[in-house]
Amino acid sequence: MLLGADQAGRTYELAGDTSYTLAEFAAELSRQTGKAIPYQDLPEAEYRGVLVGAGLPEGLAALLADSDAGAARGGLLDEGRQLSRLIGRPTTPLAEVVAAALAG
Repeated sequence: MLLGADQAGRTYELAGDTSYTLAEFAAELSRQTGKAIPYQDLPEAEYRGVLVGAGLPEGLAALLADSDAGAARGGLLDEGRQLSRLIGRPTTPLAEVVAAALAG
Protein backbone atom coordinates (compact mmCIF):
# COMPACT_ATOMS: atom_id res chain seq x y z
CA MET A 1 0.00 0.00 0.00
CA LEU A 2 2.84 2.37 0.78
CA LEU A 3 4.20 2.12 -2.73
CA GLY A 4 0.86 1.96 -4.54
CA ALA A 5 -0.57 4.75 -6.61
CA ASP A 6 -3.29 7.04 -5.29
CA GLN A 7 -2.48 6.45 -1.61
CA ALA A 8 -1.58 10.02 -0.64
CA GLY A 9 -3.82 11.26 2.16
CA ARG A 10 -5.54 7.90 2.72
CA THR A 11 -5.92 6.53 6.22
CA TYR A 12 -6.33 2.86 7.06
CA GLU A 13 -7.57 1.43 10.35
CA LEU A 14 -5.47 -1.68 10.84
CA ALA A 15 -7.58 -3.55 13.38
CA GLY A 16 -8.23 -7.24 13.76
CA ASP A 17 -11.49 -8.72 12.55
CA THR A 18 -12.63 -9.60 16.06
CA SER A 19 -12.37 -7.34 19.07
CA TYR A 20 -11.64 -8.52 22.61
CA THR A 21 -11.43 -6.99 26.04
CA LEU A 22 -8.48 -7.20 28.39
CA ALA A 23 -10.57 -9.49 30.58
CA GLU A 24 -11.08 -11.81 27.58
CA PHE A 25 -7.35 -11.63 26.84
CA ALA A 26 -6.51 -12.64 30.43
CA ALA A 27 -9.07 -15.46 30.24
CA GLU A 28 -7.51 -16.78 27.02
CA LEU A 29 -4.04 -16.67 28.57
CA SER A 30 -5.39 -18.50 31.61
CA ARG A 31 -7.05 -21.13 29.45
CA GLN A 32 -3.96 -21.81 27.38
CA THR A 33 -1.40 -21.74 30.19
CA GLY A 34 -3.53 -23.55 32.75
CA LYS A 35 -2.69 -20.79 35.23
CA ALA A 36 -5.09 -18.26 36.70
CA ILE A 37 -4.19 -14.86 35.25
CA PRO A 38 -6.49 -12.32 36.85
CA TYR A 39 -7.50 -9.04 35.28
CA GLN A 40 -8.71 -6.18 37.42
CA ASP A 41 -10.26 -3.21 35.66
CA LEU A 42 -9.28 -0.11 37.62
CA PRO A 43 -11.00 3.26 37.47
CA GLU A 44 -8.93 5.80 35.52
CA ALA A 45 -7.75 7.76 38.58
CA GLU A 46 -6.74 4.61 40.43
CA TYR A 47 -4.86 3.27 37.41
CA ARG A 48 -3.04 6.60 37.08
CA GLY A 49 -2.07 6.34 40.73
CA VAL A 50 -0.73 2.81 40.28
CA LEU A 51 1.36 3.96 37.32
CA VAL A 52 2.77 6.92 39.28
CA GLY A 53 3.48 4.55 42.17
CA ALA A 54 5.42 2.35 39.78
CA GLY A 55 7.64 5.31 38.91
CA LEU A 56 6.06 6.82 35.81
CA PRO A 57 5.97 10.61 35.58
CA GLU A 58 2.53 12.08 36.36
CA GLY A 59 1.99 13.35 32.81
CA LEU A 60 2.76 9.99 31.21
CA ALA A 61 0.66 8.15 33.79
CA ALA A 62 -2.27 10.48 33.08
CA LEU A 63 -1.87 9.96 29.32
CA LEU A 64 -1.77 6.16 29.64
CA ALA A 65 -4.72 6.07 32.05
CA ASP A 66 -6.75 8.31 29.73
CA SER A 67 -5.85 6.13 26.74
CA ASP A 68 -6.86 3.00 28.64
CA ALA A 69 -10.19 4.57 29.61
CA GLY A 70 -10.82 5.56 26.00
CA ALA A 71 -10.06 2.05 24.79
CA ALA A 72 -12.46 0.64 27.39
CA ARG A 73 -15.18 2.90 25.96
CA GLY A 74 -14.58 1.39 22.50
CA GLY A 75 -12.20 4.02 21.15
CA LEU A 76 -10.09 1.40 19.38
CA LEU A 77 -13.00 -0.62 18.00
CA ASP A 78 -13.09 -0.76 14.23
CA GLU A 79 -15.33 -3.15 12.34
CA GLY A 80 -14.31 -2.04 8.86
CA ARG A 81 -12.04 -5.05 8.24
CA GLN A 82 -9.62 -2.92 6.22
CA LEU A 83 -6.62 -4.95 7.37
CA SER A 84 -8.20 -8.18 6.12
CA ARG A 85 -8.86 -6.63 2.74
CA LEU A 86 -5.32 -5.26 2.52
CA ILE A 87 -3.66 -8.56 3.40
CA GLY A 88 -6.14 -10.66 1.43
CA ARG A 89 -7.15 -12.95 4.28
CA PRO A 90 -8.87 -12.83 7.69
CA THR A 91 -6.77 -11.59 10.58
CA THR A 92 -5.45 -14.16 13.04
CA PRO A 93 -7.86 -14.86 15.92
CA LEU A 94 -6.74 -14.08 19.48
CA ALA A 95 -6.54 -17.75 20.51
CA GLU A 96 -4.12 -18.50 17.67
CA VAL A 97 -1.94 -15.47 18.43
CA VAL A 98 -1.71 -16.48 22.09
CA ALA A 99 -0.87 -20.07 21.16
CA ALA A 100 1.87 -18.95 18.77
CA ALA A 101 3.33 -16.57 21.36
CA LEU A 102 3.37 -19.28 24.02
CA ALA A 103 5.02 -21.72 21.61
CA GLY A 104 7.82 -19.24 21.11
